[in-house]
Amino acid sequence: MLVDFFLHLKSFGLPVSTREFLTLLAALDARVVSGSIDDFHSLARTCLVKDEQHFDRFDLAFGAYFRDVEAILDAPAQIPEEWLRREFVRQLSEEDRRAIEALGGLDRLMEMFRQRLAEQRERHQGGSKWIGTGGTSPFGAYGYNPEGLRIGQEGGGARSAVKVWDQRTFRNLDGDVELNTRNIKVALRRLRRFAREGVPEELDLDGTIAGTARNAGWLDLKLRPERRNRAKVLLFLDVGGSMDPHVEACEELFSAARSEFRHLEHFYFHNCIYDHVWRDNLRRRDERHATLDLLHTYGPDWKVIVVGDAAMSPYELTAIDGSVEYRNLEPGLAWLSRIFAHFRKVVWWNPEPERTWEYTRSIQMVAQALGPRMFPLTLRGIGQGIDALRH
Repeated sequence: MLVDFFLHLKSFGLPVSTREFLTLLAALDARVVSGSIDDFHSLARTCLVKDEQHFDRFDLAFGAYFRDVEAILDAPAQIPEEWLRREFVRQLSEEDRRAIEALGGLDRLMEMFRQRLAEQRERHQGGSKWIGTGGTSPFGAYGYNPEGLRIGQEGGGARSAVKVWDQRTFRNLDGDVELNTRNIKVALRRLRRFAREGVPEELDLDGTIAGTARNAGWLDLKLRPERRNRAKVLLFLDVGGSMDPHVEACEELFSAARSEFRHLEHFYFHNCIYDHVWRDNLRRRDERHATLDLLHTYGPDWKVIVVGDAAMSPYELTAIDGSVEYRNLEPGLAWLSRIFAHFRKVVWWNPEPERTWEYTRSIQMVAQALGPRMFPLTLRGIGQGIDALRH
């Protein structure tokens, strides 16, 4: 049975070797643990797994073999019924979609909205002209138009709205969330840069031995400062809208970063970084931090991590007044370029699947401005980003 278990672990991609398997057999023969399944699990993991980043994969493989636990490494999330209903409403025929065209840019769209608002006197459902729900009008909610204003809709749709008429509230990411995986922490540890600083209060064992030997056997205690992580990280987190489905992954990353880096500063933004960011989403309209002040406060040696899907209307990146939140006096790309130019090490982690990036114009624009430093928010992508920040 244990030979089959060993092969089962190999099939899960775990780097277990014959030597480690023989160590496990020897420990069982010596009756190191009792006959309970929990004790065997602890012993097997100790003997077979060399790196803690494989602990979770081992637990899944162990459960699948001994406890008939369905082992799915990337289980798909359940889609709420309400989402499916709204998606069904938007499933128009190809003929309808071909009939829908962009209205000529941001200025033309805003002018038409003002005209509709002055003329309309009642609620409308469906249709292609009035402000309402469903249908193909460029103004309203839960419908389809490739370039329109989203008004009063819960959550995003096709992620192509030019403006969003909502008073939305975002919540802060939970930095104290208990991770169910250590892999993110293990990946982030590679960015740590240790140095000894502060008051000497830690026993220097090697120095004490050498000093005592030089002192003819009389004890000569040597103390040294504690090793501290000197890596300085500036974390920008996109919140709200299309980032809502990725809150859990961002919270895990945020929690891991807070535990790994002593010098960590975080700020929030929505869709794109403009002339201000904020620390508290509940007070984001009252307590703002000017982006220029951040560039003057944090030196080029700070490592910058931006977490966001970069999915937005291209106007937010290229046009004045393109922001869906407020009147921005400079395009988003102008502010991103300042950040990318000021800091020597910048990476962008995108929670959207990498295979979809080429189909979203705004992601292509951000990636082009940033250079080859946008990575997926996966374990492999986090590792690639850490490598880019280190070198």
